Amino acid sequence: MDLTSLPEKAKRVEKESKAFFKAIKKGRLRELDDTIHWLHEEEFRVTDCLECANCCRTLGPRITDKDIERIGSNLRMKPAEVITTYLRIDEDGDYVFKEMPCPFLAADNYCFIYEDRPKACREYPHTDRKKFHQIHALTVRNAATCPAVFNILERLKREF
Repeated sequence: MDLTSLPEKAKRVEKESKAFFKAIKKGRLRELDDTIHWLHEEEFRVTDCLECANCCRTLGPRITDKDIERIGSNLRMKPAEVITTYLRIDEDGDYVFKEMPCPFLAADNYCFIYEDRPKACREYPHTDRKKFHQIHALTVRNAATCPAVFNILERLKREF
């Protein structure tokens, strides 16, 4: 999928996606979880994140204190050094990277700190999360960044 057209494609179906989630009845939430998890597995059998890495280029994840400790350990830096070197505090009071793309993203789309990457990165794109209905709005937004999420949502609307 062409990443330059993805935000526009996601915007065109955003209203439809929001209406879809609004229409789901409470009694069908377990079915929603089962279906989205199955679609997640199917999509990531054919999607290679290393071909894209758009999330690493554009999304500034929230960095927790535990993340800072893990990153520091990986880089043999004190937490304070990690903060001054790589992080800033955003408008919500959270640590985020000073600049994007991610400072740990290599030219080949591999992550220098993959085993110790932030929790938000490990969990992205969240389409395999339990109680998916609680984060459906985030998923609709992520469809503008991640081609896999876009594909999963479009298939979900057809299959559900």
